[in-house]
Amino acid sequence: MVTVAGHITVDPEQRESYLAGSMSVVEKARQADGCLDFAITADLLDPGRVNLFERWESQEAVKTFRRSGPRNKQRAAMLSVSVAEYDIADVRLLFGKGRA
Repeated sequence: MVTVAGHITVDPEQRESYLAGSMSVVEKARQADGCLDFAITADLLDPGRVNLFERWESQEAVKTFRRSGPRNKQRAAMLSVSVAEYDIADVRLLFGKGRA
C-alpha cells in the first residue's frame, strides 16, 4: 500500500476556489483503479493551508493516476507544496470495521 500525505499552501483568499476546483480531481481519483481513499481538505487552523491525504493499493496505481496531474489553474495557485509518498508494509485497524 502507498500513502501520499502533506499539504499545499495557497493564498487564504483563494483557498475556497482552490478547493472547489479540486472536487473533480477527488471524484476522478476515487473512481481510479487502486484508489482506497483520496481527500483534499481545508486545514482547521491555517486559512492558507490545504491538506492532502491519499491511500493507494500500489505504486503503479499512483503512477497511473499521477499522469493526469493538477490543472494549470490549480498549479498556479500553489504557493508551496510539501507532499510525500510512503510505502506501507503493515496496517492495523484502530476503529471501525472493514479495510484499513
